[in-house]
Amino acid sequence: MSNQALILKAKGVFRSFHTGAVILDVLKGIDLEVYKGEIVAIIGPSGSGKSTLLYILGALDRPDSGSVSFNSTAINSLNDKELANLRNRTVGFVFQFHHLLPEFSALENVMLPKLIAREKTEEIKEKSLRILNEVGLSDRAHHKPGELSGGEQQRVAVARALINDPKLVIADEPSGNLDRNSAENLHNLMVELNRNRNQTFVLATHNLELAQRAHRIFILKDGQIEPYKF
Repeated sequence: MSNQALILKAKGVFRSFHTGAVILDVLKGIDLEVYKGEIVAIIGPSGSGKSTLLYILGALDRPDSGSVSFNSTAINSLNDKELANLRNRTVGFVFQFHHLLPEFSALENVMLPKLIAREKTEEIKEKSLRILNEVGLSDRAHHKPGELSGGEQQRVAVARALINDPKLVIADEPSGNLDRNSAENLHNLMVELNRNRNQTFVLATHNLELAQRAHRIFILKDGQIEPYKF
C-alpha cells in the first residue's frame, strides 16, 4: 500500500487507566500507519487494549502521550470542538452492537448524522437510499431495527458509518455478535466496499477468518503491536 496516500499515523501512543491506587498501562508506545484503500486488522486477546487503540485512532479518545495524525493534522493540537468536527468529517464507526435508534426506521438511522448537521433532508434521503441499496437493504429501508435480523441491523450500522463519506471506517468487533452466516455476509460486504469504494477500514476482531481478508494484520499484546505471522 506504499503507493497509496498515508491517511492515519500513530506514533509512540501510550494510554493508561487508573483503578484506585493501581495504574494499568494498556498501550505502551504504539506505532501504526494506515494507507488509503487498505483493510488493517488488529487481533489480540480480550483485554489487550484493542478497543482502547481504536478509540484513539478514531479520535474518540486522546493518548496520554504520543501522537495521532489524520492527513498530517495532529489531533493533539485540536481542541474538543475541532476534534469532534474532524471526527465527524473523517471517521465512520461500526461497533459490535449496532447502536441503532429503535424508534427510527433503517433509512432514518442512516440519515441521522446528516440530519444532526442540518443538511437538506431530501438530499440526505436520496443519498441514504443509495447507500442502503449498496449494502443490500433497499427493500428494508422503512423497517425499524426490531423488524430486522442481527445481520441486517449491522448492515444499517455500516450504511450509517458511510453517510459522511469517511476517509476511514473504524470497526470494533463488527461481527462479534452475529451468527456465522451473518458474519460471513458482513465480511463480504466490507471487502466489497473496500474494492468498490476504495474504502479504508481499521478493525479489531477475534475472528481470524475476517482478519485473513485484511491487507495487513497486527497483533496487540502486552501493550505492544507487531505484524502478525501465521
